[in-house]
Amino acid sequence: MDDREKKVVAASLLMLAGGIIGAGMALLLAPQSGQRTRKDILKYAKKTKNRAGDVVDDFSDTVCDLVDTISDKTDDLLEKGKGVAGSARKDLIRLIEEGASRLEQFRTKLSRM
Repeated sequence: MDDREKKVVAASLLMLAGGIIGAGMALLLAPQSGQRTRKDILKYAKKTKNRAGDVVDDFSDTVCDLVDTISDKTDDLLEKGKGVAGSARKDLIRLIEEGASRLEQFRTKLSRM
């Protein structure tokens, strides 16, 4: 997760916590009946639950995107590695064949002497 995504998640969590604290303080300090206060607390609890669910969903989406990106980059690296390995193999075979050819030429020269 890059710094921008971390900041977005942290800001969302701070806003959520601030909302919970603010709502709780407002309910506790408001001059209203206990029944009304309980209803308000239930209402704010439901809103907070929904907001927390949204934050979790956003975070989950961000992590899934990150995993997909890493997977794609890994696949790309593997393909590049296969290409490099294949190229190196071909070069090695070519060098071995050249070495064998030169060795044969050297043997021929030695046998003529």
